[in-house]
Amino acid sequence: MLLPVHIAAGGLAIILGGVALAVRKGGTLHRRSGILFVYAMLTMGISGSILALRLSLTNANVLGGFMSAYFVVTALTTVRPVSVWTRRLNRAAVGIAIALSLIDTCLGFIAFRSPGHAIGGVPFFMPFLIAAVLASAAAGDLRAMRPGTLPARKRLARHLWRMCFALFIAAGSFFSIHERVAKILPEPFTTPAMRALPIVLLFVAMFYWLWRVRAGRMLARAR
Repeated sequence: MLLPVHIAAGGLAIILGGVALAVRKGGTLHRRSGILFVYAMLTMGISGSILALRLSLTNANVLGGFMSAYFVVTALTTVRPVSVWTRRLNRAAVGIAIALSLIDTCLGFIAFRSPGHAIGGVPFFMPFLIAAVLASAAAGDLRAMRPGTLPARKRLARHLWRMCFALFIAAGSFFSIHERVAKILPEPFTTPAMRALPIVLLFVAMFYWLWRVRAGRMLARAR
């Protein structure tokens, strides 16, 4: 029962995230597709964690589900007015990010010491990479929780990269596996290069919009 929900939510997340990333920022379509993307990612993450727990406590998708929820929730609270509720969410998010970072670090060492330097088919450097991203995100959470309002430019950049990383989780889980792509797309789109292309385009778009934020060209639309 949960598997179809997980698959449908993941597919919707990829589509909605792509729309939100491509359209004019601050517009109605961007806002609506963005909030629907958050709901889809939460559904995908929660259902994925439950499904993974049924297989093994150390299954990578258990942590992946929590990580997906962490990134979309903190991305959303960044562009919401500060309130008691958002402060509570942000405080809880810091704890989750630190815990996930420590767990991934431990998994990285376990994978390094395992045969083939991998655990569950995941090479040892991937848990270390994810741990570093989460540690950086937690540090950003602590800076955002300091007294005073986060500058608009930093607020938009924080929102943007967290949404994009959540989209990367959804897109990566789909395009990284040939069998999944082959069920949906024609054979020419199942080659390694074509499956990597959406991920590359995602990061190109993310860095483009981060450049726009840095240049101050999106600030007026965000206010």
